Amino acid sequence: MRDHPRLPTSPGFWRSPLRGPWLTSVLGLVLLVGITVLFVTGLVSYAAYNPGLSRVNDQTPDKGILGFYLFAWPTDPVWLYRLTQGVHVTLGITLIPVLLAKLWSVVPRLFTLPPARSVTHALERISLLLLVGGGLFEFTTGVLNVQLDYVFPGSFYPLHFYGAWVFFAAFLAHAALKTPAAVRTVRRRRHEESDLVSPRPAPPTVSRRGALGLVGGGSLLLFLTTVGQSLGGPFRRTALLAPHGTADPGGGPNGFQINKTAAYAGITAADTHEDAWRLVVTGRTGTVRLSRAQLLRLPQHSASLPIACVEGWSTADQWWRGVRLRDLAALVGYDGDPPDVFVESLQRHGAFRRAALRANQVADGRSLLALSVNGEELSPDHGHPARIIVPAAPGVLNTKWVARLTFGDL
Repeated sequence: MRDHPRLPTSPGFWRSPLRGPWLTSVLGLVLLVGITVLFVTGLVSYAAYNPGLSRVNDQTPDKGILGFYLFAWPTDPVWLYRLTQGVHVTLGITLIPVLLAKLWSVVPRLFTLPPARSVTHALERISLLLLVGGGLFEFTTGVLNVQLDYVFPGSFYPLHFYGAWVFFAAFLAHAALKTPAAVRTVRRRRHEESDLVSPRPAPPTVSRRGALGLVGGGSLLLFLTTVGQSLGGPFRRTALLAPHGTADPGGGPNGFQINKTAAYAGITAADTHEDAWRLVVTGRTGTVRLSRAQLLRLPQHSASLPIACVEGWSTADQWWRGVRLRDLAALVGYDGDPPDVFVESLQRHGAFRRAALRANQVADGRSLLALSVNGEELSPDHGHPARIIVPAAPGVLNTKWVARLTFGDL
């Protein structure tokens, strides 16, 4: 039955004349570079959350040695997270056609019988299962996260985190075994015998270069319809695949990209009314309660900063104005170097209702409790009556609808 031409276990079942070592090697080398960049930028994104600061920012269970970050995420340059996460998301989407083409090129091997000819062969097949399964899992969950389609069980954050380590471990093992042969095959550019070459190939309908052109064209199309979300401004109009297409921020000074609306977060006008809302600031010398009017009487400072989110989108620089976080720390006993701060929002549900910021972020003069943007009071969707804005921080750490700030070592 293994040699029956109508069964996928038969070499004669797979008749495309395109399959062979050269095409597989070219696609594999592209993925070698691309996936390495994806993994590095993914680790950078993880670091940007300052995971060692507080379990509020990183709730990954039992991460052990995998959560090895010990350094404070910097505040310079202000576009750092915008760049690294934009590269991560845009490159990940751009590589999808290459990944699918690579899987197509080696699919006959997935049906090879017997499944394991030896212990070594069995281990190799298991590593391939982890490689293929892990790759599909990471790319699928990444795309779903970009579009806010959380159809998978559990939280995206730990699922993608652990999936990345499993996938990349299998990827490294596979690359170590296959890269030298792939480089030799691409350099020789000649036909070689291989189990990927069909013994009875069908008539060709496209050349190998044509196939690569098709894959490259698909990747280019995805790149052009995605990259605009990371550039922001007028380029966002080109980002046809960008997330949050139904959340319209409106026009005017507050008319720039939003992540979640006040309605989604359960924020009502009664919560933010000037008679009801107070900012509670706690620190070494006790607790201070400040109305919005009192905050406006404190020294006001401005900063031109973008917002960049884990989904890959970012805004152009916006002109924020409000009270420096380090000045609020001074109100509760931290006149010198300010400590970390624990931020709590009025938001009733959803992730990151609370966030922690490191001392270096608090100390930066551009880190604000913003009260206005682009010369106008914050809109409800942008965090009225007050929100956090910190240079180079992921968007979810720029907490909106702030209710409480607790300064101290976390």
